[in-house]
Amino acid sequence: MKFLEGAPRFLFFTGKGGVGKTSIACATAIQLAEAGRRVLLVSTDPASNVGQVFGVSIGNKITSISDVSRLFALEIDPEAAAQAYRDRIVGPVRGQLPEAVVKGIEEQLSGACTTEIAAFDEFTALLTDTEITSSYDHIVFDTAPTGHTIRLLQLPVAWSGFLEAGKGDASCLGPLAGLEKQRTQYSAAVQALADGQRTRLVLVARAQNSALREAARTHGELAAIGLTQQFLIVNGLLPEEEAALDPLAKAIYGREQAALAAMPDELHALPRDDVPLKPFNLVGLDALRQLLVETAPQPDAAGEPVALRAPSLSDLVDDIAADGHGLVMLMGKGGVGKTTLAAAVAVELARRGLPVHLTTSDPAAHLTETLHGSMAHLTVSRIDPHAETERYRQEVLRTKGAKLDAQGRALLEEDLRSPCTEEIAVFQAFSRIIREAGEKFVVMDTAPTGHTLLLLDATGAYHREVARMLDAKGGHYTTPMMQLQDSKRTKVLFVSLAETTPVLEAANLQADLRRAGIEPWAWVINNSVAAARPRSPLLRKRAQNELVEVEKVARLHARRYAAVPLLEEEPVGVERLLKLAAPLREPA
Repeated sequence: MKFLEGAPRFLFFTGKGGVGKTSIACATAIQLAEAGRRVLLVSTDPASNVGQVFGVSIGNKITSISDVSRLFALEIDPEAAAQAYRDRIVGPVRGQLPEAVVKGIEEQLSGACTTEIAAFDEFTALLTDTEITSSYDHIVFDTAPTGHTIRLLQLPVAWSGFLEAGKGDASCLGPLAGLEKQRTQYSAAVQALADGQRTRLVLVARAQNSALREAARTHGELAAIGLTQQFLIVNGLLPEEEAALDPLAKAIYGREQAALAAMPDELHALPRDDVPLKPFNLVGLDALRQLLVETAPQPDAAGEPVALRAPSLSDLVDDIAADGHGLVMLMGKGGVGKTTLAAAVAVELARRGLPVHLTTSDPAAHLTETLHGSMAHLTVSRIDPHAETERYRQEVLRTKGAKLDAQGRALLEEDLRSPCTEEIAVFQAFSRIIREAGEKFVVMDTAPTGHTLLLLDATGAYHREVARMLDAKGGHYTTPMMQLQDSKRTKVLFVSLAETTPVLEAANLQADLRRAGIEPWAWVINNSVAAARPRSPLLRKRAQNELVEVEKVARLHARRYAAVPLLEEEPVGVERLLKLAAPLREPA
């Protein structure tokens, strides 16, 4: 593997959820240790279960892995780190400030930015403490900070006091309030990250257009701030020999090869390793030892397709259609297919003669072009997230930034590059359309997280300000927040894949939404191999693995759920979208 040649002390793996970066990090640590190096594996992924993989209890302490000589591991729980971090910041002001102000500060510290900064806070010592680092030849991290976080840490500003002074708005600046004492350590950590002699960044992606675009974006963002030692791993490629064994496998292979051929130029320039799709779950030492090496084909024991018995998307649409109108919001992490399933729900409702407004923030205009004017009862609108975000940024800079000095304005501008900013801006645009749900179906392909809704609520953007004004007048009112909390008028569908990390991430999003008083209505398992009933030996084994995750969704997470099969053709256009809502084939 190219990324292992001349490996420096620090190896960081980065990529969107579900691409396999934690498995690759674990396999890398094992391979380096078994080559005679002393290795520390650091996990910040709550889904990684590194301790379970190695059969030992690890936690937030360096632990020797008895089954692999010279390998040590440390698990940083990002949620626990974030909670400890929040307590450290909020503790001193609790009882000193009004409870409403304290709650607002706590919500400022409840988002993904806080979790990431708190985790970074935990592992900066591993980058800067020579007493720790000198004990190991390599320290392998299963995740990497985003460019947004590193840029925030680089800004030469007085980090404390910004939130208390009221200069932030719906922002990610709250997490920075506790960093003042660590500024020197953070500066040294950022320098270590940018030192190509000490640090190598490994981008992990799948052979999918969205994953490769995300990898290219991350590459450019991190290269721009000095992290130039980068390698690319394309994980989970279907072997060519499988393509001859069944139509679905042939279609998957063709799509993957097309995605690689169309890969952004900046990724083509990086040293690249391809890791083939494995038929087994990547749990346990034996499996991880095989991940980065060629493995002999496994004998195919079962000749019949896997039988997944699950409700279809059409079954969910039956219940949605019975209401006659309402708001349908799809939610999930990036890359799980929210936009496609929103379109599938919309065209199925329209096929039944119901009026539907599909509103999408998908930057790929082909969806709008495919649907626009092509179906009775369906209208489509597209919100440009970049345009909406820029409009929102300019408004905040014009109002909040007007009286800031140059350093304060630089910090505010960086804060407005946060992912939270786009989510807020897009939701503001969506909210203008929500009121139509009283007379037709409005299907939204993106839903805000509970954190964003509470942040908007805490700043008075939608709910409290309106409530205060109209309560004083004795008026009746409905805010977007109230409509989302009303299960009779709003149905939230969670979209996930039948894989460990996406299911866990969706469960965390569900808990986040419940904090905002919104109860999810259903889950949709998208691109299910098991629902497609493949005949390829490798895909059959993958389908068997999916059944465990589908059972977990049905038993632990969802009040109701449906499975959507992986199709041979890309689901673009009305006819193919309608296939997604078709009843699943009954097992023979």
